[in-house]
Amino acid sequence: MDAAQDHFTFTVGKLDAGMAILLGERAHLIEFPSVLLPPGATTGSIVNIAVHQNLAEEKRRDAEFWSLQDQIMDEFGKKGPEPPELQLRHVTQTSVTLEWPPLQLATAKLRSLVLYRNGERLAPIPSPLTNTSSKLSALALDTEYTFQLVLRTTAGTFPSSILRVRTHTMDNTSGISVCFGTMHDEVLLENAKMALRDMKAKWSDKIQIDTTHFVCTTEKSRSNSPIAPAAEYQRAEQLSIPIVQPHWIFACHTERKLVSIAQYGLGATLPPPASIRTQSQSLPAPSSAAAPPPPPAHPHSDSEGSNSDSDGSDSEAEADVGVPSTVHEKRMSRPGTMNREFKFPTPVSSPVVGEHPANPVVRVVTPSNIEVPPPPVPGDKEGAGKGLSRPSPPRSASGRSEDGDDVGDTEEISLN
Repeated sequence: MDAAQDHFTFTVGKLDAGMAILLGERAHLIEFPSVLLPPGATTGSIVNIAVHQNLAEEKRRDAEFWSLQDQIMDEFGKKGPEPPELQLRHVTQTSVTLEWPPLQLATAKLRSLVLYRNGERLAPIPSPLTNTSSKLSALALDTEYTFQLVLRTTAGTFPSSILRVRTHTMDNTSGISVCFGTMHDEVLLENAKMALRDMKAKWSDKIQIDTTHFVCTTEKSRSNSPIAPAAEYQRAEQLSIPIVQPHWIFACHTERKLVSIAQYGLGATLPPPASIRTQSQSLPAPSSAAAPPPPPAHPHSDSEGSNSDSDGSDSEAEADVGVPSTVHEKRMSRPGTMNREFKFPTPVSSPVVGEHPANPVVRVVTPSNIEVPPPPVPGDKEGAGKGLSRPSPPRSASGRSEDGDDVGDTEEISLN
């Protein structure tokens, strides 16, 4: 092989399976595709091989390669997905409405868009490519919440900044968002808008995602079509938006707080707005509860009650004694019932001499005034006959004692 020349001389040594073994003059051995050999070359043929560098083709290929790299960089490397910008649209006492601009995904594919509340994952946002708002209800009153959107794509995860929101108190009426329906009274409509403006609330003619109440005086449209209600009224019913009369706005404006809608539904009979405003102002201030009247004094407050105990049990006995007999008969005439306040009257003594017949003095006998004889001692015959039998009170021929009580027939029984 002559290195000074622009070609090299080889001898074909062997042809096998599409490959040729070429032998150089200095025992160089190379494998060469047989398809590149001149036609008719066989084993033992001598061939010359020339090798040249194509610089122009190298430049062309390099330029084509780097042009492709620039296109990839411009399309996929310079612009990527952007984190969503979470914003507050509306807040009330129990709900929060959030919104964000359309998602910027560049060339990445969307995987999910999830909303987090206080660090807890909520349900994914439906139709995230077209939906740019969300309303969260059933929140606590006057409570702070944190919200965050997390965008997941094929190019990575992109969270938004944390948004802090505090729900309103009951006296904050700026969260009212009203949609007006059919209002035949233009003066009433203008007064309602003035009240909303004074409360820093807002209104619209179309139902939006942050609409809190639908206000109208009739469900029909202005054409009074008897076929179907107005379109906005039907939509309010489908979205479960409370439907009230404009008097509810005046009540909130008068009370300076969010009032209940229970008395202001459509169809309810209400006074004119002016009377509603003055009604709360004319209400009297709550005063302290009046003390209950003292119980009537017992007609007998003389020294006869000096034997009563300190717990007042004897005073109750005196009150029961003074109850007419007809009351006791009514209490006892009801079969199957029991009056828990009923008490048996205690025995009374004979009237005091000199008392007025219209107001007799009642002497109450307490258990402490009754003398009970001691029990007999076993084996004592003398004591056995002492205090064992109480003499019966003297009675008349009719079987009544001197006190007037019907004691019936009595009989003495000996214990010996």
